[in-house]
This record gives sequence, structure tokens and C-alpha cells, in this order.
Amino acid sequence: MNERRPTIHDVAARAGVSKSLVSLAMRGSPKVSDASRAAIEKAAAELGYRPNATARSLADRRSRTIGVNMAELDNPIFPDMLGGAHTVIRSRNYNTMLVSGERDPELETMELAKLLEFQVEGLILISHRLPAETVRSLADEVPIVVLTLKDLTGPGIDSVVTDDEVGTRMAMQHLFDLGHRDIAHVSGGSLEPAVVRERIYRSEMQAAGLESLTRVIEGDLTNVGGLEAARSLLCDGEPPTAIFASNDISALGVMAACQEFGLNIPSDISIIGYDGIALGALRTMSLTTIAQPLDRMGQVAAQRLFDRMAGADIDDRSIVLEPELLTRGTTAPPRV
Repeated sequence: MNERRPTIHDVAARAGVSKSLVSLAMRGSPKVSDASRAAIEKAAAELGYRPNATARSLADRRSRTIGVNMAELDNPIFPDMLGGAHTVIRSRNYNTMLVSGERDPELETMELAKLLEFQVEGLILISHRLPAETVRSLADEVPIVVLTLKDLTGPGIDSVVTDDEVGTRMAMQHLFDLGHRDIAHVSGGSLEPAVVRERIYRSEMQAAGLESLTRVIEGDLTNVGGLEAARSLLCDGEPPTAIFASNDISALGVMAACQEFGLNIPSDISIIGYDGIALGALRTMSLTTIAQPLDRMGQVAAQRLFDRMAGADIDDRSIVLEPELLTRGTTAPPRV
């Protein structure tokens, strides 16, 4: 346990080269010949040498690290976005440092401050609950790309989102095409995507002449929130023929409530979610949904961040991707 760790000097001595050449080889420099690189790699392997990333970042004055904040760890769309971002970050030979505020703005601010202490070169916020002034303050230090929220852009801040207006219209049109008119909505609270989805639901019902049948039951984008919202709805008289849930996780809670009330899905009631999480594709769920290109969103966010870090002159601060309807087993024409 107390054995001295091998150093870059030890590797240089064993390989018969200079310390600076070992340093270049460890950074992947093309200035190192194939023969010297092979000798250095062999010496490093024999000694069990592992480069000191902290020392290297001090020497380079670059951390080669991207900070990522996930607003919450239990929302399955966020790891999918993280996976896409990490693919790009890794391909650029950068590291990923992950934190989460778990829906708490104060904790989120503290965690992001820690990332800046580690000298991250850029930030990806996979959603957030931060005040606008906090995000702008962070952007004064490093470039930022925000996923899922586009209400805040400006100097140092870009966004990558899915077109929630288009996606919600897809969901409503799918239900209208099946013949549904009595459609309720389990909302998702005050976060921007949920607000947009509720607004478009209301406008689509009004445009179809169904304003009197409009019903919004407050949820919170969680499974339990969807379950409790649907229980409240189903206790209150005649159930609707269809429910549009603001996201897939709450839609799974809605499904559980419908089963508790003895309703068969989809012959008694249709349910459509939003996001396209992998869990919804399981045969036991088979959830009809509006799918966001989650992995692609993460990739695009990381690519935009590297563009900003490189000083690219890009006028557009917001990237909007298109969702798609995935028709599965939870929607069908209403019972006649």
C-alpha cells in the first residue's frame, strides 16, 4: 500500500527518452514517432504508470473537462440525453463531471459552483430550476448549453429543445383521428415544456369546438403525480375516453390508476404520453407517446458547446429538433 507510485520521470528513464517526450506522447501529440510512442507505452505498462490528470491540467491550464448538471436523477429522459452528450465529449478526448441538484435550486447552485472550482471548460444543463440571473452569472465564466428549456438564451447560453408545440399537436391529432372528443390532460406543473404542452392542449380542444370538455388535472411530471391526478379525475364522475399526460413517467402513473378503477386500456380509455422513454416500449407497457430524440439532443448539445468553446461565430442560440409519434398499444378508437 505504501509503495511509491511510478512517475513520468520513471517512464522516461525506462523508455530511454526525455520527460517532455513522454508528456507529448501521453497527450497524443503527432510529434512523437511511432517507435518512441511504442517504447513509452511499453514502459508505462510495465511500471503501471497512470498519468496525473490534475498535474496535466495545471501544466496545460486546461481541465479538458465538461461539467454536466442533471436536474434530477430519477427522470429517465435525462440519462438518455447524458449518454448522447458523453459520446461526443469522449470523442473529443474530454472528461465528463456530473452533478445533480435533485429539484432543489439552492443545491443545484452549490453543485454547479463545485464544477467551476474544478475548472470545467463548459457546462451542459440537462434541465434546471435555477433563476435566470444565476444562469447568466455562470455564463459569464464558461459557455453553457441548456437542454429542454429555451426561455433563457443570450451571451454564453445556447439551448437544445424539441418542438413541444408540434409534438402536442401530434398527440391531440392522433386522438382526434381515432375519434376521441372527451380528452383530459394531466399537466406537469410550471416547467417550460409542461406549460407549453398544457397551452397547446387547451388551444387544440378549443379549435375543435371541445372547450366544454376541456379538463386539466394538475400533475408534476412524476409517476406518483400521474397516479394521484388520474385518481382524482376518475373519482369525479364519468371518465374521459382519452388522457394526454404531459410526460411518459406520469402516463405510467395514469395507467396504474386506470387499472385500479377497472378500466381496460385501450378499449375503455386511451392514454398517450410524451418523451419516448425506453420503459414505455416494454411489451407490458406499450405506451403510445410523442418521442423526443433524446440521445440526439445530448449529442447536439455537446457539439454546440464545443463549437462555442472554439469561438465559432454562430448567430442562432436555439436549436429545435422535431419529435415523432410512436403509436403503440395504449390508444384505440373510443368505445361506441
